[in-house]
Amino acid sequence: MKILVFGASGMVGQGAVRESLLAPDVSEVIVVVRQTLALSHPKLRQIVVDDVLDLNLHRTQLKDVSGCFFCIGVSSSGMSADAYKKFTHGLTLAVANKLLAINERMVFVYVSGAGADSSERNGRMWARVRGQTENAILRLPFANSFILRPALIQPLHGARSKTRSYRVLYRILAPVLPLLRWIAPGSVLSTQLLGEAMLGLLRRGASVRVLESSEIRALVEQSPPTCPAERESASPCAP
Repeated sequence: MKILVFGASGMVGQGAVRESLLAPDVSEVIVVVRQTLALSHPKLRQIVVDDVLDLNLHRTQLKDVSGCFFCIGVSSSGMSADAYKKFTHGLTLAVANKLLAINERMVFVYVSGAGADSSERNGRMWARVRGQTENAILRLPFANSFILRPALIQPLHGARSKTRSYRVLYRILAPVLPLLRWIAPGSVLSTQLLGEAMLGLLRRGASVRVLESSEIRALVEQSPPTCPAERESASPCAP
């Protein structure tokens, strides 16, 4: 498989890239970034652009991509409704339509969030916008598309949020997150598990197209990684 990742410098994107590089059935991981990642791997290819929509020069690379993991997202805190919608809905759909014109055979996986409202009537602005974005993606004629709605995410293996308030929150919660995962495994996921779930959707699909935290966890637990012994290392699994 050939994987494309948007948002590779963010916490969830870092997990998606790591698990994709570790997977023996992934031949190449392409990341679209504004700044070069401080990461080197034989399977990693970096497309560095000022505008993530500027993909015309890379059409050949993207024509045989198996799946796209779209992990770009921002907190709505401090943002106007128009600004949040432009970034969350506008950018996501612009990228998705650009990719669709290049390769409609890929699977598009969008990382949304718990509480997103697919009815688009929720009183919370961010929930409505997320729901509108999810619905628009599901209507696009990709080979398939899936929505992930994680709630609380535990960063593992050096993954780090770009949002300062989230970094502070994770530092505060770090001592209790393992306990929370044990008490409420359906509510607390890790960056590793999210990456494994995205790959699982490409390999096997799922019975539903919108997956809440408990369904994301179940997807991975029902079909564990190909080489579980190597999941804690930084080395790729043996072929």
